[in-house]
Amino acid sequence: MPRNEAEAVAMQVELAGCVVAADDDRPVDTVAGLDIAYDKDSDTAVATAVVLRRSDLAVLDEAVVHGTSDFPYVPGLLAFRELPLLLKAIEALTVEPDLYLCDGYGLTHPRRFGLACHLGVVLDAPAIGVAKNPPHLPVAGPGPARGDWSPITAGEETVGCALRTRDGVKPVYVSVGHRRTLASARELVLELAPRYRLPEPIRAADQLGRKRLAETR
Repeated sequence: MPRNEAEAVAMQVELAGCVVAADDDRPVDTVAGLDIAYDKDSDTAVATAVVLRRSDLAVLDEAVVHGTSDFPYVPGLLAFRELPLLLKAIEALTVEPDLYLCDGYGLTHPRRFGLACHLGVVLDAPAIGVAKNPPHLPVAGPGPARGDWSPITAGEETVGCALRTRDGVKPVYVSVGHRRTLASARELVLELAPRYRLPEPIRAADQLGRKRLAETR
């Protein structure tokens, strides 16, 4: 864990060179959604990991970890705050997923190393970032129909996309984390979101975290 912001930024810059933006050739039969919920009245956080079977979206496994973060909230350095707890939740799973969906960004990040990249590189596993809110970069809204998308660019580089998962509903923001291309990431996120705006693995993790956090109050 870095001791300060400067060390964290330097670590991101170094590790960004390890990201592989190419598709892994192994099949994806199981997908884990990851999420962290914070208690507004304390320093407590709940990290959740929920593994779903890709074919029918059945829940195969889930893990919940309670804890606190030692790293402060700093824009662009969120992974250092959230990753330790998320890794503990992943370690508690009994089913090892083929791919991870993170509630956050991947390459759509000032240093091309958001939470999904950090997680993917640390685990050397396929990972995709799916964010609910627009990124720091300008992006045009996609068309109104499910499946419509628009690129997120940084200079000449395409670093993600805004993807419409439901007709007329706000898009989500998809970016490569590790061992995926943007095209395959976009297709998988759309497939995993047949009914709601969020893909089912992240939606399940989000709901589980909110439930467990409410139980502790």
